[in-house]
Amino acid sequence: MNENRPTPSRRIAEDLRSDITSGRLQPGWKLPSGRELARRYGVTQNTANRALSILAAEGLIVVKTGSGTYVRESHPIRRLGPDRYARHKWQNTIVTVHADDRPDGETVEQQGGQTQDVALTEADEEIAAALGIEVGAPVYERARVMTRDNHPTHTMNSYYRREDVEGTAIVDPRPGIAGRGGGFAVLSERGLEPYEITEDISARMPTTEEALLLELPAGEPVVEVRRTTRTREGRPIEYARGVHAASRFLWSFTYPIPD
Repeated sequence: MNENRPTPSRRIAEDLRSDITSGRLQPGWKLPSGRELARRYGVTQNTANRALSILAAEGLIVVKTGSGTYVRESHPIRRLGPDRYARHKWQNTIVTVHADDRPDGETVEQQGGQTQDVALTEADEEIAAALGIEVGAPVYERARVMTRDNHPTHTMNSYYRREDVEGTAIVDPRPGIAGRGGGFAVLSERGLEPYEITEDISARMPTTEEALLLELPAGEPVVEVRRTTRTREGRPIEYARGVHAASRFLWSFTYPIPD
């Protein structure tokens, strides 16, 4: 027996993967059912279904209950770097995205949007440490689901000291950016202009709730971003936790090499 020879399920998966990556099977196209694949390859339906499970775990296909299995539709990629926080972009809801992850690739513009739920809550240990306040102190939580052309891309939960944002557009629960210029503009109007940002970025698998909220296929990870924003004097004015669909973003940074 040749130990390097793929199992029947992997052989089917390899054939379908090749058809998908070569473009012979286009995004959105329906795949043959497990029964049809079993008949085509002369295997059991369980073997054929295992092949489809392999591709679903790789994020190449999606299963729609009651409808069938489809080639996963690709999403334009948004390149994220420090420039996204530029002051001239604070009120801009149009984002530029790339058809792929190449910096010189074709770009298109998409309309951004967001839901918004605002609540007064108590700071946990992580929030308290980031904002320099006591655990249990009142903070405003601004929870949002971000979209591009009405498709969810990431969530963002921001936390603020109560006295910093009380009565401002930041605590207005209506959908969309805060006020006319967004949250950073509102903070600037309060004499708390954002100057420095620290971001910690990590990858993990999504929770069930996150997968449903972001419409993620099986097997797709998320990228979690934890952001602390400070004034020029070093006073923390916002702490945020974001969960991003990994396939829809590319982080890009250019900086001088430290001594």
